[in-house]
Amino acid sequence: MKASWKILATVLIVLTALLLSPLTRDIPVIAQLQGTLGIDTNPLPDFAQYSNVQQKKQAFFGYLQPMVNASNQRLLQARRRLLAMAAAPIDQLAYADQRFVENLAEYYEVETDIGAEAQLQELLLRVDIVPVSLALSQAAMESAWGTSRFALEGNNLFGQWCYQAGCGIVPARRGEGQVHEVASFTNVAAAVASYMRNINSHRAYDGLRAARASLRASGESISGHAMAEHLLRYSERGHAYVEEIQSMIRINKLATPDQPPPTQS
Repeated sequence: MKASWKILATVLIVLTALLLSPLTRDIPVIAQLQGTLGIDTNPLPDFAQYSNVQQKKQAFFGYLQPMVNASNQRLLQARRRLLAMAAAPIDQLAYADQRFVENLAEYYEVETDIGAEAQLQELLLRVDIVPVSLALSQAAMESAWGTSRFALEGNNLFGQWCYQAGCGIVPARRGEGQVHEVASFTNVAAAVASYMRNINSHRAYDGLRAARASLRASGESISGHAMAEHLLRYSERGHAYVEEIQSMIRINKLATPDQPPPTQS
């Protein structure tokens, strides 16, 4: 019995260390370890219980926003370290900093043969916040306010796909010849981290990242309404999808959580 408690204590120490890690690439590890322990720190509530639409919206946003904020804080923490590196001679980076860049480059799918300085600059385009209003509105739309089959069975609030057999949930209306599944996650925090990685790495959102960088350079707020313009490829609905996201941000007054970028970040 004592040995079992020692093992559990050791695992919990490791879990705590992972939770405090600044590297967003640790998120899948955290989710896996939580699943092994039978721990779900943020189980998806039953949003279908709300008959009042406004109450459902408040519950949904109140549940999800802390996770989006936490992911953004991890991104900003990594970004500050990258900015400090960019201000120093690239050939004088410490080994730990080099490994940090290599890990982030792998996670955010940055080419490895473009040179250290170019790699660092590309990471600064990718390692940045996703506006809270954008994440909340997309999650609400893609998951039918947390009540969709994919939200309930796979904690997938963002409609993310995967392409390996067994990686998720097979859509009932998947077209003939299609092989994608809707990704399944151990918990919602892992889904949030995956969504942010998708926005910050997929080539479909190069325009979004460039627009975000321009807003930062001019000292303007990184707003979800502005970033939504660059989500044409997130949905087959294209412009209609963008307009609906922007309408959701406006109607639900979600722009308020989008704070101006911190100084020199």
